[in-house]
This record gives sequence, structure tokens and C-alpha cells, in this order.
Amino acid sequence: MENADIEGAWSRVPGEAARWLHDLDPDHCYSGFEPPPNPDSAWLLHAMYAWEEGLVTTTHDDVHQSMLGAGLVEPPPDPAADPSGDVGDLLEGAIVTGTGLGRSGDPGTGWRRLRWRELARGFGEPAVPEGELPGNRCLRQGHPAGSWSAAIRPPAEGCLDRESWYRLVGVLLRHSPGGAATRCLAYYCPLVTADWDDETVLAGRLGDAARLYDHPAMASCPSDLWAEDRSWVVYCDWDLWGTKVVGPTALIQALLDDPELEGVRLPWTH
Repeated sequence: MENADIEGAWSRVPGEAARWLHDLDPDHCYSGFEPPPNPDSAWLLHAMYAWEEGLVTTTHDDVHQSMLGAGLVEPPPDPAADPSGDVGDLLEGAIVTGTGLGRSGDPGTGWRRLRWRELARGFGEPAVPEGELPGNRCLRQGHPAGSWSAAIRPPAEGCLDRESWYRLVGVLLRHSPGGAATRCLAYYCPLVTADWDDETVLAGRLGDAARLYDHPAMASCPSDLWAEDRSWVVYCDWDLWGTKVVGPTALIQALLDDPELEGVRLPWTH
């Protein structure tokens, strides 16, 4: 489907369509709305990958510093050029973590899927510590100083990976009575759209939701995607490494059982 067809399949509707989500989670409007687990929920962990030849101690920040020294990347802005001092404050101690923001996917030949549970088991810790959300406080021994090994492509922040998104949509299709014709709505938070004045909500069909991943006007999957009847909701916070799915237990269990997805229940999330 060409970009114009994607935009044609998903039409803009009034932002009021997302008001019910705002009422459920009024504190998260800028990064996505988290729905409560009604009746059940699971988190899909964004995929990470490891270099098949093994791990290395060189980090993503080490690689960046080497490229910076060789003049292969642009140096950061000069703090002296910013009288407010804001740039200097932001750059002080900043490192390249290796974590991407937005869309991601299988990097291809030479890389293998690295499950969160596999890495966590090697460290003797849970994939997601109790009380935490899937994010940069997880798997800390994999990035103790902030930057991951250059032989790992860590989970992307803010957006489910492409392969998991396609798989998720496939499961939703099987668990939605209307199938591909199920009417859905997609909300994109201001951190994705940079539109701080109006809520961005699109309407379309579940059968077109997989292609929504490549919507040309967006840098991410939707912050929230839901069936018009609100029987299920998908929530992807711009600051997290996991995507929450809320809906009937049969749907949630199907996601947890899917061999291509990595899902966990986090009962402490609201």
C-alpha cells in the first residue's frame, strides 16, 4: 500500500474521541494514555537483538566517541552558544545508550532475537523488576553505565517493533468478532506529532492496522489503538520499552502464548 493509500484508509477525526482515555489516565496525555487492566492485561516487551558472534565490551557510546574523534559524526552543539545554559545542562554527562526511539525491527543477517528473559536469567534477575514498568530501569546489568554493548540492539523506546506489531494485529484480528472490518481508532501523543494544541486521532479498520506502522506522517506506531466498542486497547508510551494490551482474558492469554511475542503480566500496573 502506498503512503497515500495508508492516509486514505485512516482519516482524521475529532480529538474528543480520545476523551474517555484521558479521563481514565489524565496524567499521561503527552506520552500516551494507560488504560486499567479491564478485565485483563499484558505487556509486550519490545524486541532486542544480539550479534551472533557473541558480546563485546565495547559499548555504543565507545563507538560513538571513536566516530566523533574521527570526524565521522557531527559534534554536539557548543554550550557556549546557548546563553541560557540549557544545552550545557542537557549534554553534561550525556552518553549514547544505543536505545532507539520510534520504529525498529529485525536488523537482519548476523543478528538473533535476544529475549528479555534470556538476558535476565543470565543476570539472575527478573526481566521487569517488581514495581517497575518496561523501561530503562530494567536489565540494568546489561547497561550498568547507561550504554549497551555494541553487540546488542536494545529495545526501542516509544514504539513496538515492526515484527511484534504485525503479530499483535494478527492476534487482534482473530479475537475481534468483526475481524478485518472492526472499526478502530488510533491516538498519537504530542511527543510523536509535536502538535500540542489538538489531539491527533485517526479512524480506520483493523484490517489496515498493520500498515498503520508506516504511516508517513508519524514516526511511531499509535500511542493508543482501540476497537470502537472499547473491548480492547493497545497502549504504547513514548518513554517505555513495552506495549500494554488490555482486553478479555482469552485475548491476553493468546498474546502470552504466542511464540513470536514476548509478553508478561505486571499486576502492579494500574
